[in-house]
Amino acid sequence: MFSSYIAIGDSFTEGVGDELPDGRTRGWADFVAIGLASASPEPVLYANLAIRGRKLRPLLDEQLSPAIAQLPQMISLNGGGNDIMRPKVSMQNVVTMLETAANRVTEAGIHMLLLSGANPSRHLPLGNVMRKRGDELDAAVRVLFPRANTTFVDNWADEGLGDARYWSSDKLHLNALGHARVASNVLTALAVSVPAEWGVEEVASAPGGPRSRNTIAYYREYVLPWVGRRLTGRSSGDGRTAKIPTLTPVDPVTTPPL
Repeated sequence: MFSSYIAIGDSFTEGVGDELPDGRTRGWADFVAIGLASASPEPVLYANLAIRGRKLRPLLDEQLSPAIAQLPQMISLNGGGNDIMRPKVSMQNVVTMLETAANRVTEAGIHMLLLSGANPSRHLPLGNVMRKRGDELDAAVRVLFPRANTTFVDNWADEGLGDARYWSSDKLHLNALGHARVASNVLTALAVSVPAEWGVEEVASAPGGPRSRNTIAYYREYVLPWVGRRLTGRSSGDGRTAKIPTLTPVDPVTTPPL
């Protein structure tokens, strides 16, 4: 059982798509921290340094050293999703950066939780391109495991996560239930019980939902702004800071419902 945990990453780890009524994001990493705290007789500390929009290199430059410096028992890393959405990407460079980061974490005596993101390609415009790149990245990372003091959680290979019921309206980020399912995958890999009240099992066993359509309104609200940021060199994470920058006690009893 891990009593201190720091998450680093991009929008997937920040929790985009799982917005609470007060405007804060929650997400799978928060759920993992809550699951650890619920199962532990001792206090659990948690920090989340993830910032949306980050490509892998700046993500690691900004977040990895501050995470290691706090000496948690576990650090999670997901990254590379924003890289594979760019016109050109070296998959080998992405894999090398992930492996180097994992080595730095384990060499510091910290458990490395490396995980792939969920696969959104079924619902996205040009989704086949993203699926092909994601498949390539996931296959390249999988060959690195198993390895000492490291857990790899392969969410990309979780076909159930492709169901539209797990995704937010932008179709790129998971909704609350999708984040809970990822957290369920992580906790299961760590041999920690998944709280039944998350409702993940009920949805997983239900018939699949319909495939959503990409309407003109969808392109106007989500696709065009994304293209605009790419053309002007802006990022959705510009000016943002980590939501939980230092290790903080987790209070599982205050968890808002899904």
